Amino acid sequence: MAAREHSVSIGTAEVIGFRLHANTLLSRRPIGDLLDVAGACAVQNSPPGSALLALAARVDGVTGDHVDHLVAQDKALLQTWCMRGSPFFFPTADAPVFTTGVLPTTEAARLRLIGGVGPALDTLGIGLDEVVERTVAQIGPVLSQRATAIGELGAELASRIADTLTAAQRTAWQSPGPYGANQPLGEAVVHFCLRILTLRGIVCLAPRTANTAPFVLLAEWLDGPLPKTDPAADRATLLRRYLRCYGPSSRGEFATWLGVRAGDVDPWWDTVADEITPVDYDGRRRWIHTEDLEELRSAHEASGVRLLPPGDPYTQTRDRDTIVDPKYRRAVWKTVGAPGVVLADGAVAGIWRPRKSGRTLTLTVTPFQSMSSRLRALLREEAAPVATLRGATEVDVRFDDPAS
Repeated sequence: MAAREHSVSIGTAEVIGFRLHANTLLSRRPIGDLLDVAGACAVQNSPPGSALLALAARVDGVTGDHVDHLVAQDKALLQTWCMRGSPFFFPTADAPVFTTGVLPTTEAARLRLIGGVGPALDTLGIGLDEVVERTVAQIGPVLSQRATAIGELGAELASRIADTLTAAQRTAWQSPGPYGANQPLGEAVVHFCLRILTLRGIVCLAPRTANTAPFVLLAEWLDGPLPKTDPAADRATLLRRYLRCYGPSSRGEFATWLGVRAGDVDPWWDTVADEITPVDYDGRRRWIHTEDLEELRSAHEASGVRLLPPGDPYTQTRDRDTIVDPKYRRAVWKTVGAPGVVLADGAVAGIWRPRKSGRTLTLTVTPFQSMSSRLRALLREEAAPVATLRGATEVDVRFDDPAS
């Protein structure tokens, strides 16, 4: 179906309702639907443990043991670095969408996706693709039949790659770099390259042990490689899912969500150009998948409270003023130490922070405005399972004054 030439106009309430529905935040789904929920647009697990809380906000009866079983035993849920180079959980059946479908088609765009490695490559006189291939050549011997933390893995790979470089390159490779204390330049470069290896389906993350998520060879972890798929089809599927969770949207917003620039996204956008419809929203033209237009214009009623973790899929939207009053943006989205978000009757109504002492989890809630006794009671109910998921047996909910 071709994109419509004339756009339709929609309002904020319709956009929020559509996104709440797509993000499974209007009502919880049964536990058997967990994989479908995780596959909507994947679930970020940064900071560690946030994915479990995000799933529990959407699915009834979620426990850490159940999710661990899906990951470690059933191998139905996979964790790997994904959009913006961050760790995400998604169904293993959807792995091509969130690996091949995320991988940019040009070296320049791949550089932008992993960010920050350019100056090091310039110092070495090596292109990204070349050093990635050198890493691929060494990853099997180093990681086979092992689960290895990134520090040890990076050091071993860097040592092997050093032997393949010229004398001048080796000197720079082994010299101290600017990325970490006592970290050689080449070891840091390998860390960046591993992000590309995850998107090529070569490595993934195993469950955390000793507070670390180790790397494993994906084909060994799953007892076989990912199926061969059409990269263009995987990119199209990724964009369709993005538009369902965050539409109506633009090229630039999709690029930021993915981790590249707007000029890099033609290989995604062009694949669905005949499937999308322009929408006038907030004084600008955005786009929605045509099949979702009716849903976008439908009424959605939101009630109740959800405690969304930092990095929750719902707050991954790039047009942040749609869901949060601009004066509260800095309170919600922090580069370091981001809080969780209180979703009350479909609105972002405040932030929350946890602090665990012994077996008690204290949740400090800062409402953006005065919160009714009904919502406070619902919030306390919602806090109990959060405490359980955080390994606590008691929960103490405290309310700060409304944020100014």
